[in-house]
Amino acid sequence: MAVATLGAVVLDCPDTAALASFYAGLLGGEITPGEEDGWLELTGTGGTLLAFQAAPGFVPPRWPNADASQQIHLDLTVPDLDAAEKEVLALGATVLEAEDRERSFRVYADPAGHPFCLCAG
Repeated sequence: MAVATLGAVVLDCPDTAALASFYAGLLGGEITPGEEDGWLELTGTGGTLLAFQAAPGFVPPRWPNADASQQIHLDLTVPDLDAAEKEVLALGATVLEAEDRERSFRVYADPAGHPFCLCAG
């Protein structure tokens, strides 16, 4: 028997509006304010709630780096890796590892530096 259910995935960031806008462009949905200042939520995506929390002094994860782990990343399934790559780069993502074009995934960072993967679906 489960003790809990997953309520949200929360990303710390220096600018909640900018990061929420990036993920709204990537996943769709609507940006709504949370109950606290410095908190935004992306709703209407049909999956687990994605939220953004202001974090003063935020230091982005470094990938890959054994001394400073990425801590968490998102795997996002897409029908066409090349087309999705163009879209995420236009939204402000940066490439972390996408040289191997035969592999079923590619790694990027969102504008706040959180790693995420586009995965062939």
